[in-house]
Amino acid sequence: MSVLRGLPRAAQALPRLATPSPRVLVPSSSKIANASTLSAPRAAGLKKTGGVYTVTLIPGDGIGHEIAGSVKEVFESLNVPVEWEQFNVSGETHGSESLFKEAMESLRRNKVGLKGILFTPIDTASHNSWNVAMRQQLDIYASLVVCKTLPGYPTRHKDVDFAIIRENTEGEYSGLEHQSYPGVVESLKVSTRAKAERIARFAFDFAIKNGRKKVTCVHKANIMKLGDGLFLNTFRNVAEKEYGHSGIAFDDMIVDNTSMQLVSRPQQFDVMVMPNLYGNIVTNIGAALVGGPGTVPGCNIGREYALYEPGCRHVAKDIMGLGTANPAALLLSSTMMLRHLGLDSQANQIADSVYKVIQEGKVRTADMGGKAKTHDFTQAVIGNF
Repeated sequence: MSVLRGLPRAAQALPRLATPSPRVLVPSSSKIANASTLSAPRAAGLKKTGGVYTVTLIPGDGIGHEIAGSVKEVFESLNVPVEWEQFNVSGETHGSESLFKEAMESLRRNKVGLKGILFTPIDTASHNSWNVAMRQQLDIYASLVVCKTLPGYPTRHKDVDFAIIRENTEGEYSGLEHQSYPGVVESLKVSTRAKAERIARFAFDFAIKNGRKKVTCVHKANIMKLGDGLFLNTFRNVAEKEYGHSGIAFDDMIVDNTSMQLVSRPQQFDVMVMPNLYGNIVTNIGAALVGGPGTVPGCNIGREYALYEPGCRHVAKDIMGLGTANPAALLLSSTMMLRHLGLDSQANQIADSVYKVIQEGKVRTADMGGKAKTHDFTQAVIGNF
């Protein structure tokens, strides 16, 4: 049975994901290759009792509970062997610090989690981002989002298919800011060779395992000659010395030009690797090209832990409680998680069903031009089983 914090008991269900090395993702046999058809590195020591996996669930703020409810309903319909440990952490509610600590203990114990997005307040009196804290404390250093044209859903550009790999633990997100003098603020961007090396290796390993042809390093080394210069030079060094005979081409592009090229000719990109802040921006551009934040799944990968969440980190407070949220992104993120657990069959069933619902176009939420409710989309996915 599910273990919940602050909510009534919920249904069980979660499939597994199989994978090889601790650094890479591999394609499944699913017909449509998207982020949901990739499995993340299998974490060691996954908690499993009597054939049932224990997974930490953090619905998040905004529409989080609505789309997490969709995932639980879909998993229950397939009888997926998962026990949820649910923690209703909120970035908006004071007093959630102890619950956040409980959630982190659960993630460390279970080694795999599924989450919505936690709200991060802007005012300086509030806490720092708990989304960032999770990534840093668990050292889930690689964020992966795959942006791919969805069959049956028309967009401005056709044949879009690229992966965005973002360094997840340093850069501008280090949280080191201070006011040295009234009206003068200094923010520190931390860049290290060690973390640049491992994210570059992750990108090339991903490209090799997934039949990709090219890795592009996105940077601003023309201005930040030391910080981004270190990231770029480290990328080049890894590419030449470690992957020079891999058959994977590599190049680099300044981030502002990358943004322009994405909206004008996105087909030129294959795999992109970049520092933290640029990854946040480029991911949002990529999502807009293929259907919006409600359709793009994502994951955060480290050597010990894996945390799955929508590829675009929006809480969507403007539609909270209306029942109109698109659950596709979290559903597809959950299928990535399922492959990580080794439950490829259920993962494929769910992913194929989600894509079929989108392709048929009969049941679409407002963000995709339809009038369907979250419940309608969920039932359509279940109906395909």
